[in-house]
Amino acid sequence: MQDAQESSRRGPLTGLRVLEFTGIGPGPYCAMLLSDLGAEVLRIEREGGNGWPNPVMDRGRAALTIDIRSEAGRERCLAAADQADVVIEGFRPGVMERLGLGPEPMMARNPRLIYGRMTGWGQDGPLAGTAGHDINYIALTGALAAIGANKGPAIPPLNLVGDFGGGGLFLAFGIVAALWEREKSGKGQVIDAAIVDGVTSLMSMFSGLVPSGLISVDRGKNLLGGAAPFYRCYTCADGKDIAVGALEPQFYKELLDRIGAPSALYDDQNEQINWNERSALLAQIFAARDRDVWCALLEGTDACFAPVLELKDAASHPHMQARKSYVKIDGTSHPAPAPRFSRTPGSIGPVPAPFGTTFWT
Repeated sequence: MQDAQESSRRGPLTGLRVLEFTGIGPGPYCAMLLSDLGAEVLRIEREGGNGWPNPVMDRGRAALTIDIRSEAGRERCLAAADQADVVIEGFRPGVMERLGLGPEPMMARNPRLIYGRMTGWGQDGPLAGTAGHDINYIALTGALAAIGANKGPAIPPLNLVGDFGGGGLFLAFGIVAALWEREKSGKGQVIDAAIVDGVTSLMSMFSGLVPSGLISVDRGKNLLGGAAPFYRCYTCADGKDIAVGALEPQFYKELLDRIGAPSALYDDQNEQINWNERSALLAQIFAARDRDVWCALLEGTDACFAPVLELKDAASHPHMQARKSYVKIDGTSHPAPAPRFSRTPGSIGPVPAPFGTTFWT
């Protein structure tokens, strides 16, 4: 883990001006990504904040508390948007229009503005005006049904797939794409970033392979969902878990060779009729030794192996330390900016950033 150093903002998005209307989850995450890569971000806070103060995701931008329901607050936001390149908002459809802060008035004043809208259901459709959360959005896309044990209900994978994968990341991608197009047209545009759309896109591999029979999303047969003995987690003698992902025959063989597996495990790797029995046998093998023993034997090999670390332990892993994947700021571990750039690396801005910028009024 490295110590953060005071420095001026840098990164490939240096000079980009972003006006963020406070929200929860994917919108703030998108703003964090843009800030990490050099964008200057001002968050418009409501009184009392968003209820989820987060020193990691809230990093790198200044914040200003404004009552956006008041005439004075509305005018102040419009004036700030006049100087911005990007606006991010995550209210239900129609809310910003009722406040007089929708795309039409802002873009009439600033035609180059990129107006990013982050929702779960999207700006239109039968569910657009209803409440929901990550679990609901990924349920509608087929993603949630594929996750979990063979028997019992589906298991939500935190809120990573919907909020942050299908939401925040797709909004950031859309913003950068719109900025690229603006270089040619000189015009801004509105981005409708819906989590249901983003997760549907994330499911592209399965949408393409399931009809051909090359893969299944049935939890009892899902090659990538834990049904296969060579792509799942096991518990060791000390109660700690490991993950194996030896999909390819050569990697599967290396795994078996290194753990001293019986010969019965080598043949017919992909015969699903054998998976339950083989999973039970591998579970016995891995349960016979502590995780540290398996790490010493398998890490750094082509057995496709990793310990299942708790979040508090991730930063101390030698690989994560070597890559400086975490930055220590005021005693808090922050994920380092990602992805990495050879000439214009990103950086974490002050937490919180001081108010007073080159363009906010």
